[in-house]
Amino acid sequence: MPPKHSTKKAQPSDKDATEDQAQAHTQGSNAPQTGSHRPTVKDMQTDSVATLAGAWSNSESAATEYDVQLIERVYNDELVKNDYSVAKLALLEVSQYLEKYLWPHYDPSQSSTIHVLSIVLMVNEKFRSRVGAWNAFEESPENFSALCEQVLRLCLQETDLKLKRYLIVFMINCFQSLENPLIRSECMRLVSLSTWHSLVSAAKREVEFKEYPQLLKFWKHLEKKFDAYDEKQKEKAVFERTWLSEMMKGFVQILEGIEQDEEEKIAYCERFMEFLIDLEAQLPTRRYFNTLVEDHQIVAICKLSKFTSNKQSGVLFSQLLDILAFYTGFEINGHTGLALTKEEMTEIHAARLSKLQRIAFAEFKEELMDLAMSNLRAIESREPLLKHFENLNQEQLIQLCHLLNIRTAKITDPETDHSRIMLLEVLLLQFEKRHSQIERINALPLYPDENALFEDAAVKEEMYNADRPLALPKLNLQFLTLHDYLLRNFNLFRLESNYEIRQDIEDAVRRLGPRAGAIDGATVFSGWSRMAAPISYFKMVEVAKPNLGEDKPSLITADVTFNVRKYTEAIQAEWEAIREHDILFLLTVEAQEESYEHWDGKISFRKHYGLKHVRGCQVVSVIGPNGKPFDYKKSDPKLIQDHRTGNTRTFRIALDSNQYKIDQEAARKSGGGDVYQTFNIVLRRQPQENNFKPVLETIRDLMQSDLMVPEWLHDVFLGYGNPNSAHYSQLKRQVKEIDFRDTFLDLDHLKASFPGMKVKAKDGDEGALTAPFVVKFPEAPEATASGSKKKKGSEKAKKEKTSQNQEQAQDELIISTYKTPNMGPYPEDVPNVNKVRFTPTQVEAIKAGTNPGLTLVVGPPGTGKTDVAVQIIANLYNNFPKQHTLLVTHSNQALNQLFEKIIALDVDERHLLRLGHGEEELNTELSFSKYGRVTSFLEKRVNLLAEVDRLAQSLEIGGEHGSTCETAGYFYSYHVVPKWKDFERKVAANGESREAIVTSFPFSGFFINAPVPLFSDCTTAEAALDAAQGCFRHLNKLFEQLEEVSAFELLRTSYDRANYLLTKEAKIIAMTCTHAALKRRELVNLGFKYDNIVMEEAAQILEVETFIPMLLQDPEDGVNRLKRVILIGDHNQLPPVVKNTAFQQYGNMEQSMFTRFVRLGVPAIELDAQGRARSDMADLYKWRYKSLGDLPNVTERQEYKFANAGFLHDFQFVNVNNYKGQGETAPRPHFIQNLGEAEYVVAVYQYMRLLGYPAENITILTTYNGQKDLIRDVLNQRCSWNPIFGRPAAITTVDKYQGQQNDYVLLSLVRTKAVGHVRDVRRLVVALSRARLGLYIFGRQKLFENCHELEPAFKRLLTRPTKLWLKTGEMYPNTVRIIGAEAKADAEEEAEGSKKAGKKGGKKDKKSTKKGKAGKTDAEATDEEAGEEGLASTSKDYEIQDIDQMGEYVFGMMKEQQQYAIQQQQAYLQSISEPMETVSAPATGAEGEGSMEVDQE
Repeated sequence: MPPKHSTKKAQPSDKDATEDQAQAHTQGSNAPQTGSHRPTVKDMQTDSVATLAGAWSNSESAATEYDVQLIERVYNDELVKNDYSVAKLALLEVSQYLEKYLWPHYDPSQSSTIHVLSIVLMVNEKFRSRVGAWNAFEESPENFSALCEQVLRLCLQETDLKLKRYLIVFMINCFQSLENPLIRSECMRLVSLSTWHSLVSAAKREVEFKEYPQLLKFWKHLEKKFDAYDEKQKEKAVFERTWLSEMMKGFVQILEGIEQDEEEKIAYCERFMEFLIDLEAQLPTRRYFNTLVEDHQIVAICKLSKFTSNKQSGVLFSQLLDILAFYTGFEINGHTGLALTKEEMTEIHAARLSKLQRIAFAEFKEELMDLAMSNLRAIESREPLLKHFENLNQEQLIQLCHLLNIRTAKITDPETDHSRIMLLEVLLLQFEKRHSQIERINALPLYPDENALFEDAAVKEEMYNADRPLALPKLNLQFLTLHDYLLRNFNLFRLESNYEIRQDIEDAVRRLGPRAGAIDGATVFSGWSRMAAPISYFKMVEVAKPNLGEDKPSLITADVTFNVRKYTEAIQAEWEAIREHDILFLLTVEAQEESYEHWDGKISFRKHYGLKHVRGCQVVSVIGPNGKPFDYKKSDPKLIQDHRTGNTRTFRIALDSNQYKIDQEAARKSGGGDVYQTFNIVLRRQPQENNFKPVLETIRDLMQSDLMVPEWLHDVFLGYGNPNSAHYSQLKRQVKEIDFRDTFLDLDHLKASFPGMKVKAKDGDEGALTAPFVVKFPEAPEATASGSKKKKGSEKAKKEKTSQNQEQAQDELIISTYKTPNMGPYPEDVPNVNKVRFTPTQVEAIKAGTNPGLTLVVGPPGTGKTDVAVQIIANLYNNFPKQHTLLVTHSNQALNQLFEKIIALDVDERHLLRLGHGEEELNTELSFSKYGRVTSFLEKRVNLLAEVDRLAQSLEIGGEHGSTCETAGYFYSYHVVPKWKDFERKVAANGESREAIVTSFPFSGFFINAPVPLFSDCTTAEAALDAAQGCFRHLNKLFEQLEEVSAFELLRTSYDRANYLLTKEAKIIAMTCTHAALKRRELVNLGFKYDNIVMEEAAQILEVETFIPMLLQDPEDGVNRLKRVILIGDHNQLPPVVKNTAFQQYGNMEQSMFTRFVRLGVPAIELDAQGRARSDMADLYKWRYKSLGDLPNVTERQEYKFANAGFLHDFQFVNVNNYKGQGETAPRPHFIQNLGEAEYVVAVYQYMRLLGYPAENITILTTYNGQKDLIRDVLNQRCSWNPIFGRPAAITTVDKYQGQQNDYVLLSLVRTKAVGHVRDVRRLVVALSRARLGLYIFGRQKLFENCHELEPAFKRLLTRPTKLWLKTGEMYPNTVRIIGAEAKADAEEEAEGSKKAGKKGGKKDKKSTKKGKAGKTDAEATDEEAGEEGLASTSKDYEIQDIDQMGEYVFGMMKEQQQYAIQQQQAYLQSISEPMETVSAPATGAEGEGSMEVDQE
């Protein structure tokens, strides 16, 4: 018997710590060194803020009496005195200071500046904590405009730079929330055309108006509107239109006043630069603002400031300036929103230079004659321009600027002219040619080097604390152009990849333990790593000459050899799994004396371990023992054996030519050695995490191609225009009549699916309508209007419209039906049909997906997202047989689930194809991979040709008709078809009589093996003809398939056959988004085409990984052929995984395209009925959705009606106090564990198994990887020795279990000090929605019940006792206890008793007669033979007080089981010696439960 409690704690792997760290980043771990503070329970109880917060936090509503002094006390004593501490702000935010006090009591006429600043600080804190910031304002928006005005005025008036910075952060947050109408209305007035009043002169405006006349009309309208204002309105309008100009003037003053290391000035300037970038990077805000920034010469002023040249404190500012300069000159027409091509940019630059030349020739003949007469190429760069401009003196420079409408005076002092240097810089920025971003990216190595990994400030950012901005692009709601979209994603994806690679390198190098040798100081390795090995030999093989027009080698290859002797066979197999195109990294480590010591983080990792170089490479081939390329599958078996018995492995690798060129140039300049002869470590990475290079190559390819997003999707994709514009109802090409095939089970189902619509039979006979149904929809008024726009006034169009309206009313559906054709006499000829009774909302989603356009389907947990996706695909397949559909998911598991359901519908298997890894996990006997399908087609060919031979024999036609597909085709044309036509003539001539059909049917001999005779004695003439036609359809399909297979006779290689299958035969192609990114170039080159894309798990896929699958084909005649984009997901669940918190939060990289579309207001269909969980369990997360109800199966199916055996409640939150004096612990940062919860969870799992619950029906979830490992350790110690327990279906984290479900879930929340990342409501929704029948949550009540974001869920959880209540005397699955009234009444009574008595866990149940040790007097049950009634009558409710009691209870059950086993053994032995004696069952009582368990097991 094992000890009762484990004290062993799981030791963290670096991989798990990394994942926990990434999770901790999401909502802030309790790690003080990060600066991302979340208040602990102790803070909330002991901090002085908690005392003050009592004035509002204990109130259920916001009706607390207002005390202005309280706000001042909080501000002055708690915030100002503590230097606006993040900890204090977090405490105030958690206590709902904004929602319950600040905003309800805000009065524009009375509220003080401190009140406004407090609101600003709370909003900023909510953004930092990544929780909803605007909810409180939306509930009572009447004063929001006044608040914004006060904030704007404070931005100009405030002199405290720290407060000024907080105010500008508030404005940044506002402009990042333009999807909110309340925010948008306030912000857009600040960037309107009226801001051009602040331009240098009216002449500059006139130049713009001349180029865009529509702006002049709009300007006059605004001026007219302004003239109609009263004095107060005019003052406000003037203030708003000059606000940005005044802010920029203030910024320049602060920038020019920065002395050495003035932190507050520096911090403000950095934030203001971020503000300018955000305004430039969104088309609605940059439209007029860009002209204002150019006029105010912000880029030139910043570039020439002393601070920018500061190599220490000015680095970040300089990087932000580069981003601002890039966006001010971005390739877009700011007024039309159209992207500018390279040629158009060249024309614009040429026109600008030509204008300069004309002015130079007219006004400065002597000084600028050379410039005026030069060709444009000679004066497009900075150096020649500067040489020409230097010929002008100060006055002439000013004159030239005036002629060009360029400001010559300082914006901070209009009376003072710019210096000569400033004037020259302004002119150069105006006329020099921009560097091509494409050329820069092409020259960029795709593999990161040591500087990119360890010196890049963004990649080094372990925990983003939001104190300072970062020089990172942001994934906003809107993008300027497709190029802008790809560029931002390229940079962020590259940095995120670098961050993950750096962590893998750090882990491997630490494990290898490099140290300096004792004799010669050479690096030796005292440890070992699974993922890295010391290099034995490295040799350069080839450096190929550059391609024509390039200056880098076309190919660089090398051989790298290492020893695998010390590895186990399993690890050697991992190294042998490395194949062509896999990515490796080569490292140079020159260890020092201190390298052997533990790295404490005080010095850099590179310096401590002596990491000098990192270079990426790609495997070309594996080199065998004979020095030649080698393949583990195809090479000679003896060679494979020799290779595997050897101790060394060699890879031929291809190095990055861009990096090689950079290295060689650096070596020539510095005189250093060759980097490539110093490598001493080769490192591999997990395959699923090592796809960064092909993804980056794909993005780079897309940036250089003529991107063609479908015209109907373009504006919505970039975030502009009408969000509804891509919806099918707004498109002219919507399908008016849809064959829904097997979507509807019957006519009642169809009627119920379209509430509010009348059903009208096309032929007038509604009683004759049976499935399948063809539905004709009324033409939408909008579509009619748009379709008739061009024919306005046309009498013909009016008449057509009138006749259509008379034929079908707007609330009317015209239904027709047809008989499903008989496809043959064999079982495989009978089509599969859908059996799901779809809800009206699901039907609307299916209808929308069948129509062209963009369809968004929001699928809450358990609402049938997969079924909807499968039905859409099936409908598209049957309605548009010539179209190809691409199916994309995030995970292989989800893809396989979809694919298995598609196979089960009426979709021909020969048109299905599954690409990528994971196909082998499909639960089907058939292979749907490319080569599996090829094999299947070849096997099918043999079988079909055999059938042709059999048909020829049955017809007594001699010859080798089944030798090839070609001969079979001739046989069909010359024998089969004529015989069928002859049969039709005979039948028609005899009046379609039964006798004529039976006697004339020519193929009876072939169908002699049909399971049912074709023509029985009672068969009618109609049925006989139908059977005959079905037989011919079977034959027709046989020869159609042979025709499709015929190409495989001509194509000889598997590669050609597989590609033919992909591009020609497959109609439904499935792949993961990762595979799409990896293989895009190959698919495009093959000429792959598709018309529709269905994307499941869309809310879990990164922006760019959603975009790439839309562009796996070249445009046709300059048009993207994509007709439908169907995105299915749930933005209320977890987003894509981004490990680096800076990229996740600041860059907003975790935003999926699906979430962005939802935020933009794109119409989304939210499925509104769930069929996964019991209704009361679903209530725990229903509040996150608009109107989530239940499907009928939740109440009708038997498993939902009965309670969980052995548990009083179907779900409970179980409060877990400190165990052995400890709550959460962290063996290392972010690797968080809780031994008490681990013990409790495992004990409950043991209890369930002893009651007979199947292990595969139980899942154990937790919110941290550290706890996952600890639970596994405890489970191994408790259960591994006993086969009764086994292992649950899964022990994993909530994040990894998204998209999966199980009957019973045990959830450990782990944290006892701070809520942690479960504060992200999306993670909570996932955690609460994985269980179907039972959910038992273990956590610290005091911590989670006080969290505002979790309040709706925990309010429901805490209506039940917080001590675990068991129900004795029950066994799985024999409980007869109905779920419902009794348990709920008991729970409510317990909760009420708990409140009154102030006790933990509530009162004991009235039925509980006794409290004793578990497994003894209280563990009462009946004998197995007592029957269900006796079982129910003697069951008791039993309260578990703590972990120890639960352990004792389980221990007692196990002891009883052991005793009963001994009794059974003794009885058996006795029965052998005395065969006539019977063995009585054990007596009822405390042992009964264990006795029953043995029989169950």
